[in-house]
Amino acid sequence: MSKRKLSRQQAWRVEKIQEERAKRAAKREAEAEQALTGGELGPEQQGLVIAHYGTQVAVESSPGEGQRCHLRANIEGLVTGDRVVWCQGDPIGVVVAQLERDSVLSRPDPYGKLKPVAANIDQILLVIAPFPQPHANLVDRYLVAAETVGIEPVILLNKTDLLSDDPQLQSEMDELLAIYPTLGYRILHTSTQGGLEELHAALRERTSVFVGQSGVGKSSLVNALLPEADLRVGALSENTLKGTHTTTTAQLFHLDCGGSLIDSPGIREFGLWHMSREQVEQGFREFRPYLGHCKFRDCRHQQEPGCAILEAAASGAISAGRLESYRHIVTSLEEA
Repeated sequence: MSKRKLSRQQAWRVEKIQEERAKRAAKREAEAEQALTGGELGPEQQGLVIAHYGTQVAVESSPGEGQRCHLRANIEGLVTGDRVVWCQGDPIGVVVAQLERDSVLSRPDPYGKLKPVAANIDQILLVIAPFPQPHANLVDRYLVAAETVGIEPVILLNKTDLLSDDPQLQSEMDELLAIYPTLGYRILHTSTQGGLEELHAALRERTSVFVGQSGVGKSSLVNALLPEADLRVGALSENTLKGTHTTTTAQLFHLDCGGSLIDSPGIREFGLWHMSREQVEQGFREFRPYLGHCKFRDCRHQQEPGCAILEAAASGAISAGRLESYRHIVTSLEEA
């Protein structure tokens, strides 16, 4: 992807933003150093970032035990789900080191730079519903994004009770989802009337995040899983993880089933335009056995002779719908 040329006004704004960031980093470092050298901190311990509040984070050493913390200036890009080394303080602690991540979920900013939004996730639940009616390319875009970052995707069909009175819609939904179990993707079912047993089992001992279109019921599912979440957040004090709830802040909640759920408005959608065509190819898991076997190294899987992907589609090993979905995504990348 070519770099976007900035106007003089945009370049000035970028420079001012960088200056402000440098000032904030210096202030943050001074506050952290003052706390570190003032003898007000406890011993180093490992913890988990459960919320991010601009220049501070909320860290817990065990569920319900922790506080807000300053960040050392040399710690960049810390997000909810990160594991850290921190020192408890009075009234605010300090994060002194970031531990290695198992995974990171990112999205591109307007300039094509990937921005992390949550860490150490091992499951992405793509929530769809009869309304707004999903389409295959939308589902495939989310799956490609999940495959690319190496986090297990699961499709969650919500509001299934709306299908019982509409045989035509039920048939369309069955047709849409039929391909995915054959590719190894799990499909879960929930309804507005309850029926969360299957979802509870899938969330157990996992760190998960919901993604999907607005209106599919993600918030309702969070409320059903965490009926006291708002009360718990509202009861927290400013310096002991109990500040005012901010809807734009990614937060990690511990579930009764033993898993954790990161709720973040920032990861409702995945942009794919930062990806290369080769990355998108890898995101279609049924393509992988055939990649590298085309006659031409730069094969685009359109009409080229000796294309292994086209041959697999002709034999039924790759569905025509998924191949068309791949082409649609690649075209959108080129247009972007």
